[in-house]
Amino acid sequence: MKLFVKTGAVVMSFMLLFGILFRLNDGETILTSQSSGRKLPIYCVDRGDEKKIALSFDAAWGNEDTKNILDILAKHNVKVTFFMTGGWVSNFPDDVKAIAAAGHDLGNHSESHKQMSQLSAAQCEEEIRIVHDKVKELTGVEMNLFRPPYGDYNNTVVETTNAMGYHCVQWDVDSLDWKDYGTDSIINTVCNHKHLGPGSIILCHNGAKYTPAALDSIITNLKQQGYEFVPISELIYKENYEMDVEGRQHLKSGDESTAAPAPSV
Repeated sequence: MKLFVKTGAVVMSFMLLFGILFRLNDGETILTSQSSGRKLPIYCVDRGDEKKIALSFDAAWGNEDTKNILDILAKHNVKVTFFMTGGWVSNFPDDVKAIAAAGHDLGNHSESHKQMSQLSAAQCEEEIRIVHDKVKELTGVEMNLFRPPYGDYNNTVVETTNAMGYHCVQWDVDSLDWKDYGTDSIINTVCNHKHLGPGSIILCHNGAKYTPAALDSIITNLKQQGYEFVPISELIYKENYEMDVEGRQHLKSGDESTAAPAPSV
């Protein structure tokens, strides 16, 4: 687990270094870098006066803590988003059904947790489609949220994702739970994060050692700060939005958010 996420952190740092300035292409709602033309996923959202945030869990290994996490979320009446790999879906189908039954978002995290930027468009599509079909067969849910493993992407990944009716989603608050620094470290990292604010998307992992122990305090603390938890599907804008230099979605003036289009997979 540590190897996976540490590799992802290096990749993510590299991408942020070379993607500081962004622009919106005419007629498109995809963030791009002025220097490289890179198209970028959604990192966070401008919700105006609404202090809404989204909590997300990447599920790629193990299910020992999944029930505990779901119980804590139910206790606080909080809905979140789980991004699941195809291997995890195949290994733990009952957990997938439980997540769906509890009203949480089901998100796609690729079939085999590869670095998507190294794949062709056809391979990217296959990585997304296989998981999509598995989850649809299990739950009837047509997923439309995709998070690339390690946060690794390129134009091909974003374009393929969007062409399939998906929204490519990253995060702006990393809990760093994968570093196993302990419960208090996770709580402090999330609740005092410099990027935490209305519209933030928080990254956690369902298989991280101390995440379940930290979760109750994180939710309690953030609610005390006035935040409302919503799943990512309710946080992001689906169309008629523009992006700023921080990768934050802004609804265009005079427009209203619309429902996500049905995936074309």
